[in-house]
Amino acid sequence: MKIDEIVSAGPVLPVVVLERAADAVPLARALLAGGISALEVTLRTAAALDSIRAIAAQVPEAMVGAGTVLSAADLDAAREAGAGFAVSPGATPELLKAARDGGLPLLPGVMTPSDVVAAVAAGYSTLKFFPAAQANGIAMLKALAGPFPQLRFCPTGGIDLAGAPEFLALPNVCCVGGSWVAPAALIERGDWTGIERLARQAQSLRS
Repeated sequence: MKIDEIVSAGPVLPVVVLERAADAVPLARALLAGGISALEVTLRTAAALDSIRAIAAQVPEAMVGAGTVLSAADLDAAREAGAGFAVSPGATPELLKAARDGGLPLLPGVMTPSDVVAAVAAGYSTLKFFPAAQANGIAMLKALAGPFPQLRFCPTGGIDLAGAPEFLALPNVCCVGGSWVAPAALIERGDWTGIERLARQAQSLRS
């Protein structure tokens, strides 16, 4: 599956931090029940790869990706665990090449025009804009639309349910990344119904 198809699955790509692999499958099923089929599990915890492995094996209808990918080794580990795509907070030439050569769809992170030019030169046209809120996201994305009309962005970082519609209204935004759909507090207490409700709210942002 190509990255364009993944980011077009819905208006919000959940950014998920899992401390326990046992939470992975019920979380993925709750998101699916709420209408969200693609999710990013960040590689920030010891449980991340096992979580991706569990979702890939037991919830095949979900598109599970690995987030916070920083190196070729991270890409290899994500692919081995069954991730269908990868997301990085930034990008180096080595990372962009490794993803392209390895065949794992990558949503590379950019923030500046120079970052964008480097990603375009490496063959990428769908990019993560990070950190969105902290980088004056709305104004920056409008500015980037001028010299880069062919590109699509998934702004991520500091975006919540209230702020997402303003980003989604931009013609060069395909979706937004957000951690509010699967907050740590709800995961901790296993409130899958609550997460399903948040997923439905997120899906309703697509007009």
